Amino acid sequence: MKLPVGKKYDKILGFVFLLLIILFIFLAMTNKSFFHWAYERHQNQLSWYIRPLFLIPFCYFAYKRSWAGVMGTMFMVLTSMFWFPKPAEVSNQIVEFLEMEKEYLTGEWTLPKVLITLLIPASLSALATAFWKRNLWIGVTVMVFIALAKMSWSVAFGGESGKAVFVPAMVGLAICVALIYIGFRKMEKRSK
Repeated sequence: MKLPVGKKYDKILGFVFLLLIILFIFLAMTNKSFFHWAYERHQNQLSWYIRPLFLIPFCYFAYKRSWAGVMGTMFMVLTSMFWFPKPAEVSNQIVEFLEMEKEYLTGEWTLPKVLITLLIPASLSALATAFWKRNLWIGVTVMVFIALAKMSWSVAFGGESGKAVFVPAMVGLAICVALIYIGFRKMEKRSK
């Protein structure tokens, strides 16, 4: 049986996006000027609001079992932090929170810090697995966990400034859950 071109090269494209993700992380962590340039643009809260929305295509591609789609979406999430221009004005709370994030990323990597940070790929893998296996309720549960973990981490490490992520996280979660629920139900009806 001949595979469609998209399916035939799906794993290869997924691997290419994985390499781009690794390259991006390496560049961000080793090139200080790029790191600071990206973080200046990340002060634009538009990037804070769109980033959670990437869970929609992420879950869709997991449902469709597309490695390229899942990895391509993750690459887009990482780069979306600098898609928007540096804002003219930034609240002190946002500046303070992003300074904490920068210090977290560039500071000493202890075992507890590594384990906490590994929750990110672990939770995203759990989310992808839930939709890969077509389990809406586990997927939604993982999404809620991701949002709550992000908010908890933000306050635990950023104090009062960490509350700056609450509104984007909750708005993103509500939109994602609603649209993913609707999309999941429609795809399940089509497959029957």
